[in-house]
Amino acid sequence: MHNYQHKIYPSRLLRFLAYLTSVATLVICLSFAVHHPVVAQNESTDELEIVAEFPAEHPPGNIAITPAGRIIMSQHQFYGAPLRVVELLDDNTLVPFPNQAWSSKPEEKGIGLNTVLGLRADENGVVWMLDNSEGTKPGKILGWDTENDQLYQVIYLTQPIITENSFLNDLAVDLDHQAIYLTDTASENNSALIVVDLNTGFSRRVLEGDISTRPEDIPLIVDERVINMAGKPAKVGANPITIDPNNDWVYYAPMSSTSLYRIATADLLDPALTPEDLSSRVERYGDKPICDGITVDGAGNVYITSITDNAIGVVDATGTYQTLYQDKQLLSWTNGMAFSPDDYIYVTVSQLQNSPPLNNGENTFKAPFYLVRFPALASGKVGR
Repeated sequence: MHNYQHKIYPSRLLRFLAYLTSVATLVICLSFAVHHPVVAQNESTDELEIVAEFPAEHPPGNIAITPAGRIIMSQHQFYGAPLRVVELLDDNTLVPFPNQAWSSKPEEKGIGLNTVLGLRADENGVVWMLDNSEGTKPGKILGWDTENDQLYQVIYLTQPIITENSFLNDLAVDLDHQAIYLTDTASENNSALIVVDLNTGFSRRVLEGDISTRPEDIPLIVDERVINMAGKPAKVGANPITIDPNNDWVYYAPMSSTSLYRIATADLLDPALTPEDLSSRVERYGDKPICDGITVDGAGNVYITSITDNAIGVVDATGTYQTLYQDKQLLSWTNGMAFSPDDYIYVTVSQLQNSPPLNNGENTFKAPFYLVRFPALASGKVGR
């Protein structure tokens, strides 16, 4: 484990904060810090870099990076952000993604998004956004073609595929098999995965209540405080999910768990397997801390956002976990992860322990939120 100290350089920040609004477009200008290195004390060549800093109005959720290098980010609704998804531009501004209408609350014709957390980019430049259900409205997966700037596909998720307490959390995209795999955190006992056929829209709820999807009875402690949700200690089921570059294995885990699991895509896609048969195909891949996001490279290294340690770690192919970076301020509740085309891993940092749902109704966020990146140990696949 390496500890890091900050070096402060003369500011190169773009210091303008303004809202330019019109009927069709909203462009939001921010202050950003670009690529200030955090240098290892042991003079390692590895670096953890700050890519951007966000003010309170723009709490980061998860992140997706397209093959063209476009950075797309959901905004965490635990902070009540008005926009659901935004894009970070090269000139260090944020704009609604894919546009103002779709990034806002749904209007009467259904255009818009309720609450988006999980999103991924595929190799064709389609950004897939996972929109939670709200009230009697179904959840949905919305694909936006960034190459042609147009709606690509919408798949609705209704009961019984989702439940009354569903929380559609994260997703992994498998174009080899024309499938998307979702985690539904739901409650402690009915967390599950959902397998979606992109050709037909047909969906199946699998591994519901399995040991690999339900939370363990362990406390979620951040900054020496037990985190509560709805008045009870938070115990969160199936949450992070990713798929290897060859689309052979899906890796996933409950947030509140000490185990990382994987299952072959061939097994997930086999509707003939009974729930017991499918459960028997799940493998425990290795140890992990309580975490919120994961991604995997081609060498079997699964990168982990360790939220209880203010850290980023990795589980290698032997199942051994180690911490890569740790910083109480810079890595305060690391959240989503994504590979870039040049084999960096980008990580959103959300301070989620300070959001009202996890902080007894109070918002004690301390500016700024961060987007950071670090070089991967081995090549991965963009967007994963």
